[in-house]
Amino acid sequence: MRILHTSDWHVGRTIRGRSRAVEHTAVLAEIVGVAQAEAVDLVLVAGDQFDTAAPAPDAERIVWRSLLDLAEVAPVVVVAGNHDNPLRLDAVAPLLAAGGVHSGARLSRPHEGGLLTIELATGEMAKIALLPFLSQRGIVRADELMDLDADQHAGRYDARVKVIIERLCEGFTAETVNLVVAHLMMAGGVVGGGERSAHTIFDYAVAATALPDSANYVALGHLHRPQSVPAACPARYSGSPLQLDFGEAGDSKAVALIEVAPGRPAEVRTVELSAGRRLRTLRGTLDELEVLAGTTGDDYLRVVVRGQQRAGLAEQVREWFREAVDVGVEASDSIQGAPDGLRRLGRSPVELFGEYLTDRDSADERVLALFSELLDAAHAPDAA
Repeated sequence: MRILHTSDWHVGRTIRGRSRAVEHTAVLAEIVGVAQAEAVDLVLVAGDQFDTAAPAPDAERIVWRSLLDLAEVAPVVVVAGNHDNPLRLDAVAPLLAAGGVHSGARLSRPHEGGLLTIELATGEMAKIALLPFLSQRGIVRADELMDLDADQHAGRYDARVKVIIERLCEGFTAETVNLVVAHLMMAGGVVGGGERSAHTIFDYAVAATALPDSANYVALGHLHRPQSVPAACPARYSGSPLQLDFGEAGDSKAVALIEVAPGRPAEVRTVELSAGRRLRTLRGTLDELEVLAGTTGDDYLRVVVRGQQRAGLAEQVREWFREAVDVGVEASDSIQGAPDGLRRLGRSPVELFGEYLTDRDSADERVLALFSELLDAAHAPDAA
Protein backbone atom coordinates (compact mmCIF):
# COMPACT_ATOMS: atom_id res chain seq x y z
CA MET A 1 0.00 0.00 0.00
CA ARG A 2 1.34 3.42 -0.95
CA ILE A 3 0.24 6.45 1.07
CA LEU A 4 0.75 10.19 0.61
CA HIS A 5 0.93 12.25 3.81
CA THR A 6 0.55 16.04 3.82
CA SER A 7 -0.54 18.65 6.37
CA ASP A 8 -0.47 22.26 7.52
CA TRP A 9 -1.58 23.87 4.27
CA HIS A 10 -2.67 27.05 6.09
CA VAL A 11 -4.65 28.28 3.12
CA GLY A 12 -5.60 31.91 3.70
CA ARG A 13 -2.25 32.80 5.27
CA THR A 14 -0.88 36.13 4.12
CA ILE A 15 2.61 37.50 4.47
CA ARG A 16 2.52 41.02 5.88
CA GLY A 17 -0.86 41.52 4.21
CA ARG A 18 0.02 40.03 0.81
CA SER A 19 -2.20 37.18 -0.39
CA ARG A 20 -0.61 33.80 -1.06
CA ALA A 21 -3.68 32.28 -2.72
CA VAL A 22 -1.92 31.85 -6.07
CA GLU A 23 0.95 30.01 -4.37
CA HIS A 24 -1.39 27.78 -2.40
CA THR A 25 -3.31 26.87 -5.54
CA ALA A 26 -0.05 26.00 -7.29
CA VAL A 27 1.50 23.93 -4.51
CA LEU A 28 -1.69 21.96 -3.81
CA ALA A 29 -1.97 21.21 -7.53
CA GLU A 30 1.65 20.00 -7.32
CA ILE A 31 0.69 17.67 -4.45
CA VAL A 32 -2.18 16.28 -6.54
CA GLY A 33 0.34 15.71 -9.31
CA VAL A 34 2.61 13.78 -6.94
CA ALA A 35 -0.33 11.62 -5.86
CA GLN A 36 -1.09 10.85 -9.50
CA ALA A 37 2.51 10.19 -10.51
CA GLU A 38 3.10 7.89 -7.53
CA ALA A 39 -0.26 6.11 -7.98
CA VAL A 40 -0.99 6.33 -4.25
CA ASP A 41 -3.70 4.20 -2.65
CA LEU A 42 -4.54 6.56 0.21
CA VAL A 43 -4.02 10.23 1.14
CA LEU A 44 -3.70 11.45 4.74
CA VAL A 45 -4.12 15.17 5.53
CA ALA A 46 -3.16 15.83 9.16
CA GLY A 47 -4.83 19.14 9.96
CA ASP A 48 -4.56 22.92 9.60
CA GLN A 49 -5.99 22.98 6.11
CA PHE A 50 -6.94 26.61 6.83
CA ASP A 51 -5.01 29.38 8.53
CA THR A 52 -8.02 30.73 10.41
CA ALA A 53 -11.27 29.43 11.84
CA ALA A 54 -13.17 31.93 9.66
CA PRO A 55 -11.60 31.50 6.21
CA ALA A 56 -12.54 33.67 3.26
CA PRO A 57 -14.60 32.07 0.45
CA ASP A 58 -11.52 31.99 -1.79
CA ALA A 59 -9.60 29.97 0.82
CA GLU A 60 -12.51 27.54 1.16
CA ARG A 61 -12.66 27.09 -2.61
CA ILE A 62 -8.95 26.22 -2.72
CA VAL A 63 -9.15 23.69 0.14
CA TRP A 64 -12.35 21.91 -0.89
CA ARG A 65 -11.26 21.73 -4.52
CA SER A 66 -7.85 20.34 -3.57
CA LEU A 67 -9.33 17.66 -1.29
CA LEU A 68 -11.73 16.55 -4.02
CA ASP A 69 -8.95 16.54 -6.62
CA LEU A 70 -6.88 14.29 -4.34
CA ALA A 71 -9.93 12.04 -3.83
CA GLU A 72 -10.06 11.45 -7.59
CA VAL A 73 -6.69 9.71 -7.17
CA ALA A 74 -7.36 7.79 -3.92
CA PRO A 75 -9.49 7.94 -0.77
CA VAL A 76 -8.62 10.94 1.42
CA VAL A 77 -8.67 11.08 5.22
CA VAL A 78 -8.49 14.52 6.85
CA VAL A 79 -8.57 15.73 10.47
CA ALA A 80 -9.03 19.21 11.93
CA GLY A 81 -6.05 21.12 13.31
CA ASN A 82 -5.90 23.92 15.85
CA HIS A 83 -6.33 26.55 13.12
CA ASP A 84 -9.38 24.84 11.61
CA ASN A 85 -13.03 25.33 12.55
CA PRO A 86 -14.46 21.89 13.40
CA LEU A 87 -18.01 23.18 12.94
CA ARG A 88 -17.20 24.24 9.39
CA LEU A 89 -15.61 20.88 8.59
CA ASP A 90 -18.59 19.08 10.12
CA ALA A 91 -20.97 21.13 7.97
CA VAL A 92 -19.40 20.01 4.70
CA ALA A 93 -18.57 16.46 5.82
CA PRO A 94 -21.51 14.86 3.95
CA LEU A 95 -20.51 16.58 0.72
CA LEU A 96 -16.86 15.63 1.18
CA ALA A 97 -17.83 12.03 1.93
CA ALA A 98 -19.77 11.87 -1.33
CA GLY A 99 -16.54 12.83 -3.09
CA GLY A 100 -14.39 10.25 -1.30
CA VAL A 101 -13.05 12.44 1.53
CA HIS A 102 -13.40 11.04 5.07
CA SER A 103 -13.21 13.78 7.70
CA GLY A 104 -12.56 13.82 11.43
CA ALA A 105 -13.58 17.26 12.66
CA ARG A 106 -14.01 16.25 16.30
CA LEU A 107 -12.79 13.40 18.44
CA SER A 108 -15.19 10.45 18.18
CA ARG A 109 -15.47 7.06 19.83
CA PRO A 110 -13.86 4.31 17.76
CA HIS A 111 -17.21 2.81 16.71
CA GLU A 112 -18.66 6.25 15.90
CA GLY A 113 -16.05 7.33 13.37
CA GLY A 114 -12.92 7.66 15.50
CA LEU A 115 -11.51 4.49 13.91
CA LEU A 116 -12.10 4.18 10.17
CA THR A 117 -11.90 0.94 8.25
CA ILE A 118 -11.31 1.50 4.54
CA GLU A 119 -10.98 -1.16 1.84
CA LEU A 120 -8.71 0.17 -0.86
CA ALA A 121 -8.80 -0.52 -4.59
CA THR A 122 -5.94 -2.99 -4.08
CA GLY A 123 -8.18 -5.08 -1.80
CA GLU A 124 -6.07 -4.23 1.26
CA MET A 125 -7.74 -3.04 4.45
CA ALA A 126 -6.61 0.00 6.42
CA LYS A 127 -7.66 0.90 9.95
CA ILE A 128 -7.13 4.61 10.62
CA ALA A 129 -7.38 6.23 14.08
CA LEU A 130 -8.37 9.89 13.85
CA LEU A 131 -7.10 12.37 16.43
CA PRO A 132 -7.99 15.97 15.57
CA PHE A 133 -6.49 18.74 17.68
CA LEU A 134 -7.61 18.73 21.32
CA SER A 135 -7.45 21.93 23.36
CA GLN A 136 -6.71 21.97 27.07
CA ARG A 137 -10.41 22.57 27.73
CA GLY A 138 -11.45 19.93 25.22
CA ILE A 139 -9.34 17.18 26.80
CA VAL A 140 -11.81 17.02 29.70
CA ARG A 141 -14.75 16.39 27.40
CA ALA A 142 -12.59 13.95 25.43
CA ASP A 143 -12.05 11.92 28.60
CA GLU A 144 -15.79 11.65 29.07
CA LEU A 145 -16.45 10.89 25.41
CA MET A 146 -14.04 7.97 25.38
CA ASP A 147 -15.71 6.46 28.48
CA LEU A 148 -12.50 6.50 30.47
CA ASP A 149 -12.40 5.32 34.05
CA ALA A 150 -12.47 7.94 36.79
CA ASP A 151 -8.79 7.44 37.59
CA GLN A 152 -7.93 8.26 33.95
CA HIS A 153 -9.54 11.72 34.11
CA ALA A 154 -6.60 13.28 35.88
CA GLY A 155 -3.00 14.06 35.08
CA ARG A 156 -1.23 16.16 32.52
CA TYR A 157 -2.42 16.72 28.99
CA ASP A 158 0.12 14.30 27.49
CA ALA A 159 -0.86 11.42 29.78
CA ARG A 160 -4.53 11.86 28.95
CA VAL A 161 -3.82 12.03 25.21
CA LYS A 162 -1.87 8.77 25.52
CA VAL A 163 -4.90 7.01 27.03
CA ILE A 164 -7.18 8.40 24.30
CA ILE A 165 -4.82 7.16 21.58
CA GLU A 166 -4.75 3.72 23.20
CA ARG A 167 -8.56 3.63 23.18
CA LEU A 168 -8.73 4.72 19.51
CA CYS A 169 -6.22 2.04 18.49
CA GLU A 170 -7.76 -0.91 20.34
CA GLY A 171 -9.29 -2.14 17.06
CA PHE A 172 -5.96 -2.50 15.24
CA THR A 173 -5.30 -6.03 13.93
CA ALA A 174 -2.37 -7.96 12.51
CA GLU A 175 -4.18 -8.40 9.17
CA THR A 176 -4.70 -4.66 8.49
CA VAL A 177 -2.51 -1.65 7.81
CA ASN A 178 -2.85 0.33 11.04
CA LEU A 179 -2.50 4.10 10.81
CA VAL A 180 -2.91 7.12 13.08
CA VAL A 181 -3.64 10.62 11.74
CA ALA A 182 -3.07 13.15 14.50
CA HIS A 183 -2.65 16.90 14.95
CA LEU A 184 -0.28 16.96 17.92
CA MET A 185 2.79 18.66 19.35
CA MET A 186 5.30 15.90 20.03
CA ALA A 187 7.90 16.60 22.71
CA GLY A 188 11.27 17.32 21.13
CA GLY A 189 9.80 18.37 17.79
CA VAL A 190 11.56 21.24 16.02
CA VAL A 191 9.34 24.28 15.51
CA GLY A 192 9.50 25.91 12.09
CA GLY A 193 8.46 29.42 13.09
CA GLY A 194 4.87 29.84 11.93
CA GLU A 195 3.11 27.73 14.58
CA ARG A 196 1.02 29.21 17.38
CA SER A 197 3.27 29.32 20.41
CA ALA A 198 0.54 28.47 22.93
CA HIS A 199 -0.08 25.16 21.18
CA THR A 200 3.55 24.11 20.83
CA ILE A 201 5.01 24.45 24.33
CA PHE A 202 4.57 23.36 27.91
CA ASP A 203 1.41 21.32 28.55
CA TYR A 204 0.66 20.70 24.86
CA ALA A 205 3.82 18.65 24.31
CA VAL A 206 3.08 14.92 24.12
CA ALA A 207 5.80 12.31 24.73
CA ALA A 208 6.62 9.93 21.88
CA THR A 209 5.69 7.05 24.19
CA ALA A 210 2.06 8.01 23.56
CA LEU A 211 2.34 6.59 20.03
CA PRO A 212 1.43 2.89 19.87
CA ASP A 213 3.78 0.19 18.63
CA SER A 214 0.72 -1.45 17.01
CA ALA A 215 0.62 1.31 14.37
CA ASN A 216 2.41 0.82 11.07
CA TYR A 217 2.68 4.60 10.63
CA VAL A 218 1.63 7.80 12.42
CA ALA A 219 0.91 10.80 10.16
CA LEU A 220 1.44 13.95 12.21
CA GLY A 221 0.42 17.53 11.62
CA HIS A 222 1.15 20.76 13.52
CA LEU A 223 4.88 21.41 13.09
CA HIS A 224 5.87 23.10 9.84
CA ARG A 225 9.34 21.60 9.48
CA PRO A 226 9.42 18.09 7.91
CA GLN A 227 10.85 15.69 10.49
CA SER A 228 10.66 12.21 11.90
CA VAL A 229 9.71 11.49 15.50
CA PRO A 230 11.64 8.80 17.41
CA ALA A 231 8.87 6.48 18.56
CA ALA A 232 7.94 2.81 18.82
CA CYS A 233 6.52 3.02 15.28
CA PRO A 234 7.41 5.13 12.24
CA ALA A 235 6.02 8.62 12.83
CA ARG A 236 6.57 11.82 10.89
CA TYR A 237 5.54 15.42 10.39
CA SER A 238 5.12 16.09 6.68
CA GLY A 239 5.49 19.83 7.35
CA SER A 240 3.83 22.74 5.58
CA PRO A 241 3.96 22.80 1.76
CA LEU A 242 4.97 26.48 1.65
CA GLN A 243 7.44 28.53 3.66
CA LEU A 244 4.91 30.37 5.84
CA ASP A 245 7.15 32.40 8.12
CA PHE A 246 10.71 33.71 8.00
CA GLY A 247 11.60 31.14 10.66
CA GLU A 248 11.04 28.53 7.91
CA ALA A 249 13.27 30.25 5.36
CA GLY A 250 15.84 27.45 5.35
CA ASP A 251 13.33 24.59 5.15
CA SER A 252 12.83 22.39 2.10
CA LYS A 253 9.12 21.68 1.77
CA ALA A 254 7.87 18.20 0.91
CA VAL A 255 5.22 15.52 1.20
CA ALA A 256 5.86 12.10 2.68
CA LEU A 257 5.32 8.88 0.72
CA ILE A 258 4.85 5.72 2.72
CA GLU A 259 5.14 2.11 1.57
CA VAL A 260 3.50 -0.23 4.06
CA ALA A 261 1.95 -3.68 4.41
CA PRO A 262 0.25 -5.49 7.31
CA GLY A 263 2.66 -6.74 9.96
CA ARG A 264 5.65 -4.62 9.01
CA PRO A 265 6.73 -1.03 9.73
CA ALA A 266 6.39 1.61 7.04
CA GLU A 267 9.17 2.72 4.74
CA VAL A 268 9.12 6.50 4.33
CA ARG A 269 10.60 8.76 1.70
CA THR A 270 9.97 12.41 0.87
CA VAL A 271 9.18 14.21 -2.36
CA GLU A 272 10.26 17.84 -2.35
CA LEU A 273 7.86 20.52 -3.53
CA SER A 274 8.95 23.36 -5.79
CA ALA A 275 5.84 25.57 -6.09
CA GLY A 276 5.59 28.72 -4.02
CA ARG A 277 7.87 31.63 -3.38
CA ARG A 278 10.82 31.38 -1.00
CA LEU A 279 11.43 33.58 2.03
CA ARG A 280 14.82 35.17 2.61
CA THR A 281 16.42 37.55 5.08
CA LEU A 282 18.90 40.13 3.79
CA ARG A 283 21.14 41.92 6.29
CA GLY A 284 23.69 44.65 5.66
CA THR A 285 24.45 48.33 5.44
CA LEU A 286 22.67 50.41 2.82
CA ASP A 287 25.75 50.22 0.58
CA GLU A 288 25.89 46.43 0.91
CA LEU A 289 22.19 46.06 0.24
CA GLU A 290 22.24 48.29 -2.84
CA VAL A 291 24.69 45.87 -4.49
CA LEU A 292 22.09 43.06 -4.10
CA ALA A 293 19.28 45.01 -5.77
CA GLY A 294 17.81 43.07 -8.69
CA THR A 295 19.34 39.71 -7.65
CA THR A 296 16.58 38.26 -5.45
CA GLY A 297 13.97 37.24 -8.01
CA ASP A 298 10.44 36.95 -6.64
CA ASP A 299 11.49 35.81 -3.14
CA TYR A 300 9.69 37.49 -0.25
CA LEU A 301 12.28 39.43 1.70
CA ARG A 302 12.87 40.52 5.26
CA VAL A 303 15.50 43.26 5.05
CA VAL A 304 17.50 44.24 8.12
CA VAL A 305 19.54 47.41 7.70
CA ARG A 306 22.68 47.81 9.76
CA GLY A 307 22.86 51.44 10.79
CA GLN A 308 20.81 54.21 12.26
CA GLN A 309 17.13 54.79 11.70
CA ARG A 310 16.34 57.76 9.49
CA ALA A 311 13.41 59.15 7.58
CA GLY A 312 12.83 57.51 4.20
CA LEU A 313 14.98 54.45 4.92
CA ALA A 314 12.19 51.91 4.39
CA GLU A 315 11.11 53.61 1.18
CA GLN A 316 14.68 53.49 -0.14
CA VAL A 317 14.96 49.77 0.63
CA ARG A 318 11.64 49.02 -1.08
CA GLU A 319 12.78 50.84 -4.21
CA TRP A 320 15.63 48.33 -4.44
CA PHE A 321 13.59 45.31 -3.35
CA ARG A 322 9.97 45.37 -4.52
CA GLU A 323 9.31 42.08 -2.70
CA ALA A 324 10.48 43.35 0.68
CA VAL A 325 7.62 42.70 3.08
CA ASP A 326 9.50 43.59 6.26
CA VAL A 327 12.14 46.31 6.71
CA GLY A 328 13.88 46.87 10.01
CA VAL A 329 16.99 48.38 11.55
CA GLU A 330 19.45 46.24 13.48
CA ALA A 331 20.66 48.86 15.96
CA SER A 332 18.56 48.34 19.09
CA ASP A 333 18.89 51.97 20.20
CA SER A 334 17.46 53.09 16.87
CA ILE A 335 14.53 50.71 17.19
CA GLN A 336 13.82 51.87 20.72
CA GLY A 337 13.86 55.48 19.55
CA ALA A 338 11.56 54.91 16.58
CA PRO A 339 7.98 56.17 16.72
CA ASP A 340 5.54 53.67 18.26
CA GLY A 341 3.59 53.36 15.02
CA LEU A 342 6.71 52.33 13.10
CA ARG A 343 7.77 49.84 15.75
CA ARG A 344 4.34 48.18 15.80
CA LEU A 345 3.72 48.08 12.07
CA GLY A 346 3.06 44.57 10.75
CA ARG A 347 3.66 42.86 14.10
CA SER A 348 1.29 40.41 15.74
CA PRO A 349 -0.42 40.98 19.12
CA VAL A 350 1.67 38.13 20.57
CA GLU A 351 4.91 39.79 19.45
CA LEU A 352 3.82 43.14 20.88
CA PHE A 353 2.77 41.60 24.19
CA GLY A 354 6.10 39.79 24.40
CA GLU A 355 7.91 43.09 23.91
CA TYR A 356 5.72 44.68 26.58
CA LEU A 357 6.73 41.98 29.08
CA THR A 358 10.41 42.31 28.16
CA ASP A 359 10.35 46.09 28.54
CA ARG A 360 9.04 45.62 32.08
CA ASP A 361 11.55 42.93 32.95
CA SER A 362 8.69 40.44 33.25
CA ALA A 363 9.37 38.12 30.30
CA ASP A 364 7.78 34.73 30.95
CA GLU A 365 7.05 32.20 28.20
CA ARG A 366 4.17 30.74 30.20
CA VAL A 367 2.45 34.14 30.40
CA LEU A 368 3.03 34.64 26.67
CA ALA A 369 1.62 31.18 25.94
CA LEU A 370 -1.48 31.90 28.01
CA PHE A 371 -1.96 35.24 26.22
CA SER A 372 -1.72 33.47 22.85
CA GLU A 373 -4.24 30.83 23.88
CA LEU A 374 -6.68 33.47 25.18
CA LEU A 375 -6.27 35.36 21.90
CA ASP A 376 -7.12 32.18 19.97
CA ALA A 377 -10.19 31.60 22.15
CA ALA A 378 -11.39 35.15 21.51
CA HIS A 379 -11.25 34.72 17.73
CA ALA A 380 -12.27 31.11 17.19
CA PRO A 381 -14.67 28.48 18.50
CA ASP A 382 -13.38 25.81 20.85
CA ALA A 383 -11.53 23.31 18.70
CA ALA A 384 -12.27 20.36 20.97
